[in-house]
Amino acid sequence: MHLNKWLKAVAFTLLCVTQQAVADLTIEITQGNDRATPVAVVPFAWLGQSALTEDVAQIISDDLERSGLIKPLSRSDMLSLPSQKSDIYFRDWSLLKQDYLLVGQVKPSVSPGVLTIQFELYDVVRQTRVLGEVISGKPSELRSRAHYISDKVFEHLTGIAGAFSTRLAYVTVRKDASGQNKYELKVSDADGRREKSILTTYKPILSPSWSPDAQHLAYVSYETGRPAVFIQNVYSGKRRQLTAFKGLNGAPAWSPDGNKLAVVLSKDGNPELYQIDLTNYKMKRITNHYGIDTEPEWSPDGSKLLFTSSRSGGPQIYQLDLVSGETERLTFEGNYNARARYAPDGTEIYFVHQKEGIFHIAAQELANNRLRILTQTPLDESPSVSPNGSMLIYATQEGSRGYLGAVSVNGQIRYRLPSQRADVREPTWSPFLTN
Repeated sequence: MHLNKWLKAVAFTLLCVTQQAVADLTIEITQGNDRATPVAVVPFAWLGQSALTEDVAQIISDDLERSGLIKPLSRSDMLSLPSQKSDIYFRDWSLLKQDYLLVGQVKPSVSPGVLTIQFELYDVVRQTRVLGEVISGKPSELRSRAHYISDKVFEHLTGIAGAFSTRLAYVTVRKDASGQNKYELKVSDADGRREKSILTTYKPILSPSWSPDAQHLAYVSYETGRPAVFIQNVYSGKRRQLTAFKGLNGAPAWSPDGNKLAVVLSKDGNPELYQIDLTNYKMKRITNHYGIDTEPEWSPDGSKLLFTSSRSGGPQIYQLDLVSGETERLTFEGNYNARARYAPDGTEIYFVHQKEGIFHIAAQELANNRLRILTQTPLDESPSVSPNGSMLIYATQEGSRGYLGAVSVNGQIRYRLPSQRADVREPTWSPFLTN
């Protein structure tokens, strides 16, 4: 099925499964970690009058649980609800076998329309505060502030930068009232909430790709009647068409410095990789082979490109050194390997791998070529790695409906972000946000 999709994409056709309208994606954790660190995230005290629109502690608890490395305590099991150190009885939390305790308060600031959030993380065994901060924000920013706290707590407990404040982009497809396919390019928080549509069209949208500053998305749209590459500001909506050559215009990928875009064009007859300099719009051809070359991905240092090619007879992953011009085949296990992505540290690649006729997401270490299967669902595609390198998001199917799945890079933690009313595909995880 994946091979047919790949060949059809090259032939500029697309078969789309459609459903009904979509709401925010919902998290369903399907596999956790028995050795996760136990942490009690106590409901934050609200010292104001009218009710808050967001439960800050619940957002933090959900974030941490989704990581699979931290196991928040159920609120129903809590013996007390402290909001500051003077309220804490550490013996209670020791009895509940909690390693850490997170408490906090939310209160109106002296500035009108601004809230102050104080949070403190305590080591239960040592009975000492190990993390704490006072932050502020508007009521509409509570969810962002909660993700910020999650990032801080996660990094302190694991040594890994938190990615809860990042964003996802993906494509949804549904039928409108007249039965036509309606495509939307959407952006949401990393937990699938605060979903926003930034483009709606009745033509296919493919291959969204975040800019390194997380301000823009490059993508392919068929709205002009043929595939064309666009760049759009996620916040202002301003966009421009970058390519409109005859034939294939596809698979845009940003360079790490944000100054170049790798794309696939067939303007010279065969699908090849090209590089577009975004500072002067000069174009450079990168590959020149009779096989099909597609799906470029820049290495973290910008010196290499991963790509999928049929030059060995079927889809396999290659790596091109942009300095020497040398090309190396990386995958040999199986007759289908495609859509490769680098780990942020450049030590591994993640891709779609066919095993016994089933398509999974796989990881391969570049030092020794050791391959491991990460997912258990049968129709997995379009992997994208989180900027902290701990999780992968990918598209998969249940019956005829597409949804997003997530798996840790060690394969131990899994969750999914299904939509009840739409087909979801083409996910891409943003870089760390700069503001």
